Amino acid sequence: MSATLHSTAPLLTADLRALALELGADDVGFVPFEHAELDSDRADILEALPGTRAVIALVVRMNREPIRTPQRSVSNLEFHAVTDRANEIAQALVRELERRGVRALNPSAGFPMEMDRFPGKTWIVSHKRVAQAAGLGRIGVHRNLIHPRWGSFVLLASVLVAAPLDASTRELDFNPCFQCKLCVAACPVGAIAPDGQFDFAACYTHNYREFMGGFGDWVGTVADARSGADYRAHVPESETVSMWQSLAFGPNYKAAYCLAVCPAGEDVIAPFRASRKTFLRDVLDPLVAKREPVYVAAHSDAEKHVLARFPHKTVRRVGTRLRPKDVPGFLRGAPLTFQRSRAKGLQARIGFEFRGADSSRATLLVDGGKLQVLEGLVGELDTLVRADALAWIGVLRGERSLVWQVLTRRIQVRGELAKLRAFQACFLR
Repeated sequence: MSATLHSTAPLLTADLRALALELGADDVGFVPFEHAELDSDRADILEALPGTRAVIALVVRMNREPIRTPQRSVSNLEFHAVTDRANEIAQALVRELERRGVRALNPSAGFPMEMDRFPGKTWIVSHKRVAQAAGLGRIGVHRNLIHPRWGSFVLLASVLVAAPLDASTRELDFNPCFQCKLCVAACPVGAIAPDGQFDFAACYTHNYREFMGGFGDWVGTVADARSGADYRAHVPESETVSMWQSLAFGPNYKAAYCLAVCPAGEDVIAPFRASRKTFLRDVLDPLVAKREPVYVAAHSDAEKHVLARFPHKTVRRVGTRLRPKDVPGFLRGAPLTFQRSRAKGLQARIGFEFRGADSSRATLLVDGGKLQVLEGLVGELDTLVRADALAWIGVLRGERSLVWQVLTRRIQVRGELAKLRAFQACFLR
């Protein structure tokens, strides 16, 4: 390859693939910058590497048994070790491209991310969507990429390249996920519904307890404690030292059981096909039977699920910290905190008209236990909320009084107040 810093000659994907495999990747794919899967990340990609023309997708295989064990310290060691290896491979690929005069950049395969944007979009590029576009797998019911050979036991990385490629790889024409729904059965918080719906807040609150918002909630508990004894009354010592372990050695996932039980993939599926009963006994049952704390928001769908399906697990009510910092965050985040059980039987069309820095209009529609966020004021509204953007966000974050905002006319409501109250009750706070 003889590209220079200013060359527009396409890079040879056969050469890049051989290089990536030599550096340790287990599979490689290529996506042109114009691909639709990059639409939501395109602006962030260009901010990170102006002139990006393509993305190289990398797959690094994990060992299966460490992910399947109920001993989550072993699982997390595997997650961290393979994440580090994925970053090292991507970094080495960038180094070699740079040596050849090609501008390239590798966003982190996991953390760290751009936390100054939290709780908004903190990632530069979605590795899952890139890998799917590159033909390296399909996203399954559990919302993880399933590689056709290694199934869910893979981690992903991406390399941005400021040069065109001579070819791209085609998306898979089938999905390795065969809808066995073992991920549904294994999830301790019911984040994956049988009908395919996904409760982001449930997964985020439990599995990511020692990341981001969960850590922030724990800090709040420390700050609010009146004494050491008061703190210990709210947080068991095992959870305190677990948080220390995450701070010292990398944050630990509390579950990821959806990956552990997934039987999809050519190299993975044989035991499941040989005996479904034995597979369930050896892989699913130990995770389901494990006695452990499960972190949920109070009165959430997740809490109801744990109490009904896993009475032997300990419910731990915690905060979600999924509080928007602006109107785009509110609109983007509404589906993430939506609780289907609270919306049962409700039909509501609520319009929002925001003024100020985040001037915009949107309609939120609840029907059949599902939520839609529509751009603009759409259809015959039950209720119209006209609000100063800062005032509305302040109320959602618990920093301003709704009554005072209404009295001072920073927030105005027209239409059915009962529908608005029922609508607001459908979300975690």
